[in-house]
Amino acid sequence: MPAQTATPAPAARGGRVSRLSQLTVPSMPQSVASTAAKSTFSQSHSNALVPPPPLAIKKDPKLANNWKTKSPAELSDAEVIAMPDDEYMNEKQMAFFRLKLEELKRGILENAGETTEHLREDTVVVPDPADRATIEEEHALELRTRDRERKLLKKIEQSIQRIDAGDYGYCDETGEPIGVGRLLARPTATLSLEAQQRRELKQKMFGD
Repeated sequence: MPAQTATPAPAARGGRVSRLSQLTVPSMPQSVASTAAKSTFSQSHSNALVPPPPLAIKKDPKLANNWKTKSPAELSDAEVIAMPDDEYMNEKQMAFFRLKLEELKRGILENAGETTEHLREDTVVVPDPADRATIEEEHALELRTRDRERKLLKKIEQSIQRIDAGDYGYCDETGEPIGVGRLLARPTATLSLEAQQRRELKQKMFGD
C-alpha cells in the first residue's frame, strides 16, 4: 500500500494570518510592525476606558444643514456627524465638544463628592469580620474608580485648553483630523485611531 503524503496546509488568504502571527514576535522590525498595524487596523480595538467609535460612520444627508439653525447645546451627535467635512472643527463644533467635556467634568466631580460621603458614612466599626471585609473591598474598588476618573479629569481639562488654543480635534503626531466619530466616543482623544494603534503596538513590542 503506497505511503500517504501529508497534504500541505493551504496558505493563509492574502498572507493576513502570517502577518498577524508576527505581531507577537518581539524581534520583528519596526517597519514591518507598522505595516502589520495598518493591515489589521480594522480589526484592532483600543484598551482605553472609552471604547473606540465604529470605523464606518453613516452620515444622514437630511441632517447635514441642521447645524446652521441650531445652537451647540441643541445639536445631537447625529447632526454633528452629518456636518460637511469642510466644516470640521468650526466654531459650532468646537462649542459642541466643549459642552461634552464640561458635562463629563461635572459628572466626575459629582462622583468624587459621593465617594467622600460614602466613606464618611461607613466609618462606623462593623464587628463581623466578613461584613467588614466586604465594606473594605467596596471602598477599595470605589477609590480605584475615582483614581481613574481623576486621571481622566486632567485629560478633560487639557482638552478644553486645546479648544481654547484652536488645536482640538487634530492628531498630535500627524496633524490630521482625529474625526468626529472618534471624538464623540472619546472626547479627550489626542491621536487619530491609526496613530493610537501604532503607539500601542510599539509599547507592546518595546515596552515604552
